Amino acid sequence: MLNQIIDILLHLDRHLTQITSDYGAWTYLILFMVIFCETGLVVTPFLPGDSLLFAVGALAALGSLNFWVLAILLIIAAVVGDSVNYQIGHILGPKALNRPNSRFLKKEHLDRTHAFFEKYGGKTIIIARFVPIVRTFAPFVAGVGAMTYHRFLFYNVVGGVLWVMSFLIAGYWFGNVPFVKKNFSLVILAIIVISMLPGVIEIWRARRQNRRASSESSSV
Repeated sequence: MLNQIIDILLHLDRHLTQITSDYGAWTYLILFMVIFCETGLVVTPFLPGDSLLFAVGALAALGSLNFWVLAILLIIAAVVGDSVNYQIGHILGPKALNRPNSRFLKKEHLDRTHAFFEKYGGKTIIIARFVPIVRTFAPFVAGVGAMTYHRFLFYNVVGGVLWVMSFLIAGYWFGNVPFVKKNFSLVILAIIVISMLPGVIEIWRARRQNRRASSESSSV
């Protein structure tokens, strides 16, 4: 299964072209569900997000998909997904936190997201849109922490619009540049790596601070 996921991530253009050819207008529903699940369910953080948006933007430039239909549907999917995730966290979060190392809810993912909230506050909902894993867990943690929904919804809508439009536009404008077309798999890999950098940096900083705190406490 891992090999299949990696293959899909690295060859999104090929897979999406095939899906568009096989399913026609149903492709929009498929893309809607992928974005909804990637943002709305804590059990599916492995689904493609940034790279998928970039790839479908490139397909829209070729005329295979309608750019504005994609934009509207995927913004709705992102916003509704986060809202559902918030409600799940609000209702089930306390019980889930009592078993933080369950099969589907990893403690390190929650800790990583908590670190973002500590640093950025409510703006985490916007910033997290651009960080894999954190993107999936941020609305869940917001629901657990009982952030007021109207405040969450504001950040949710702003973040959803910025995230979807930025990658769709990038894919539309750059996806068909000859260099990008010839090296599409490398570009997708670069997007995945770059989008993960903020999370990696935060983890490194947190561990560095923990080591510093431990060394200071041991020297006292």
